Amino acid sequence: MAENKDSNERPETDGAKETNDSNPSNEANVNEASEMSGSNETDGAKESSGANEARGMSESNLSNEAGEMSEAGGATRNLLLEARDLYAGYVPEVDIVRGCDVEVAEGELVSVIGPNGAGKSTLIKSLFGLVPVSGGTIFFEDTEVTRSPTHKLVEAGIGYVPQTENVFPTLTVEENLEMGAYLRPEVIQERYEELFEWFPVLAERRSQRAGTMSGGQRQLVALARALMLQPSLLLLDEPSAGLSPANVDVISDRIQLINSKGVAILMVEQNAKRALAMSDRGYVLEMGQNRFTGPGEELLNDPKVADLYLGGRARSA
Repeated sequence: MAENKDSNERPETDGAKETNDSNPSNEANVNEASEMSGSNETDGAKESSGANEARGMSESNLSNEAGEMSEAGGATRNLLLEARDLYAGYVPEVDIVRGCDVEVAEGELVSVIGPNGAGKSTLIKSLFGLVPVSGGTIFFEDTEVTRSPTHKLVEAGIGYVPQTENVFPTLTVEENLEMGAYLRPEVIQERYEELFEWFPVLAERRSQRAGTMSGGQRQLVALARALMLQPSLLLLDEPSAGLSPANVDVISDRIQLINSKGVAILMVEQNAKRALAMSDRGYVLEMGQNRFTGPGEELLNDPKVADLYLGGRARSA
């Protein structure tokens, strides 16, 4: 790994930074395979085998630039998750993620945005052991977990909420939450009490089968289940996908509440403007690589990011 692991502190960025100006247009696309965890969604079109040839090229080295972030005040962050020069894909020798760098510090809320097919969901699944990693390194709490199985990552303190099929529909709300604590059944009752305070609607419907609930309520069940083991990092894949505007507001509010309780969050989101507005930092992915990275507000108001990814208009100051 290129970075010095003697310390888990890294300086923060002082603004949005473009990390890859290349935009190869001659790569063929193939459909993404179904997610191992049972989610049937795809992350758009995948890059062809030409993606694998990108290793060693100069644009992949730009990912190191994104990792060296400096904050104006000189403050440092305690890193929780650190991925360097990450390559991952569903098919051998066909990488969707091609040299990405990702950092999440303790208590941060970080968003990953980008166009369809950029590799956003593939990235977050690779961090959770659901997509094979073919290159690079992943560290969590200063321990390498690059190819650790999913259950070991859960034990280490990482929670994950997939985009779809993220509840057990025939089980009640309480039973779904119980499944989230299967590694530590002794904490179930204690966690019930706390999470029902965070999600009052679930307390009211604790005996209702999850499959009979609305999409927004099911997403709350999925969030609560992922929190049962008190993870220090929560990975969210498109938490607002397919929800009504009212339910999007509810989910966004709960995500910010979870983060305010000290849980770090790495979130892939199609609703880029909303995601950046609520995030400490953001990453913009394109063709499986880091294109921009910086504070959420600065990315949100960056004219180039707005033109390319936010509908062509930066938010007014």
